[in-house]
Amino acid sequence: MMASANGGVLMTGIRVDLRNLHDQWMGLVFPRQRAAPHAVLGRWRPDQPAEKVSYYTWWLIGAPLVLFLYPLVLLGYITRFYTRRLDHAAARIGVLGVVLLCVLAWGALTAVAFVQLPWEGFIAVGAAAIVATVSAVLAYVFARVDGRVVTVLFAYPFAMNAIFLPPVVAALFSETMWAFVFHPSNALAIWILDTLLWVGGINEMLRAMFDLQEGLNLVAMWVGIAAPIGWMLGVVVTIADLVRPRRDDRASGSRATPEGGD
Repeated sequence: MMASANGGVLMTGIRVDLRNLHDQWMGLVFPRQRAAPHAVLGRWRPDQPAEKVSYYTWWLIGAPLVLFLYPLVLLGYITRFYTRRLDHAAARIGVLGVVLLCVLAWGALTAVAFVQLPWEGFIAVGAAAIVATVSAVLAYVFARVDGRVVTVLFAYPFAMNAIFLPPVVAALFSETMWAFVFHPSNALAIWILDTLLWVGGINEMLRAMFDLQEGLNLVAMWVGIAAPIGWMLGVVVTIADLVRPRRDDRASGSRATPEGGD
């Protein structure tokens, strides 16, 4: 009985999300497609035959796109959950607390590197720890600049480097971690080359110039893909905010931002 009730709630939530996402699609061309419950004017509907043709044609085009985008909305919900809790924690401890936390976490990793890795590995991990700490501070600052665009363009990519760069560098010199980092990185690089960079033979040029077996090239690749991965996560959080705004945004009518309380 409980499972049935939970399933009904889940299906209701999915239907509401799909309707809201489709309303956002319709709102790209037509006015007042997602009217607030208290709105006086209500939802706009076409009256003229030409308006009806364009309206329902746009409606039909949007239906499959909504189904395609909905998995990204779910990813946005998950990302929003964790990023906002990280943001809450950062807000409580402040920028100095963020620096101290990074120093403790990546300093511990650097100490382990000093004991277990060769000297060049220790130096590389230490340098990555410094870059990660600076990235964490920049992510903290940009997340508090007014404007969703600034947060998506800068805060998310810097946060990716702050979290993942030191472990990636450590994996370059550790056989245990190498399997967990290199093989997924190699697969991701191949996918990017074959699907995103095939135009004009860019993928072949990069393959000729770089060898991912070389540690510094792998590090450079991770720094490079931190930006698009961060942008992607910022965009899916933005879509999630449009489909299902935060409770405080609905209450205040304010603009939702990728960071902040849920």
